[in-house]
Amino acid sequence: MPGIDVELWPELTRHRVLVGWMLAAFLITFLATRAITTAIRQGRGPFRNARVGTVHVHHQVYGIFLLLGTGTAEFTYRPAAPWADVLAALFGVGAALTLDEFALWLHLEDVYWTREGRSSVDAALVAVIVGSLLLVGANPFGDDPTGGAVVAALGVVVNLAFALVAILKGRPVLAVVGVFVPFLALVAALRLARPTSPWARRRYDEHRMERARRRFPHGRRTRWDRLVDVFAGAPTLPDRGPPP
Repeated sequence: MPGIDVELWPELTRHRVLVGWMLAAFLITFLATRAITTAIRQGRGPFRNARVGTVHVHHQVYGIFLLLGTGTAEFTYRPAAPWADVLAALFGVGAALTLDEFALWLHLEDVYWTREGRSSVDAALVAVIVGSLLLVGANPFGDDPTGGAVVAALGVVVNLAFALVAILKGRPVLAVVGVFVPFLALVAALRLARPTSPWARRRYDEHRMERARRRFPHGRRTRWDRLVDVFAGAPTLPDRGPPP
């Protein structure tokens, strides 16, 4: 194929198979976890919060142990198929359990069903986007067969810089996708920052801050917010206890 070493094709295909296992396991686990936690919250079904004595065990604990175990096994034994596929799937399970409580380890408090807790769904959906891009072959750190290594490295650094600016402007989703899709992070970096973002608070004068507030009024909801609602529920619902 043009631009791809034919001898490397089986290896590239194998990498995508592993990414496919991780992505599939991540999606299934994330959806199942959200369904179970919602059932617990509503008091439906046989599911209950996991406890050891009086200590509530969050499901991110299982995820962390899975990530540690699969990572250690991969680096220690470097298994071939089918064990590599098993490790990839278990890694996806662990990543889903851990990222589903991203807000907990970000805020260091149980905010699962609050507005702050919606950042867990944001993190999981971003992970799905990144996994999907990797599955189709997008790689921001791949070799460019048509250019020199210095030019390729410079392009990666510049794109990462744009992505960082986009994150500081309160546009993390566009920033992450922009790491894989050239110039998307640049578009996000050039657009107006959200008024609550670090970029706006530190760099905007009152005139530009007022423009940001008009562009992003309090309570404004986007298509992304409605997508997050599907998994996180409305953030104003009363809290009925911690997730499992």
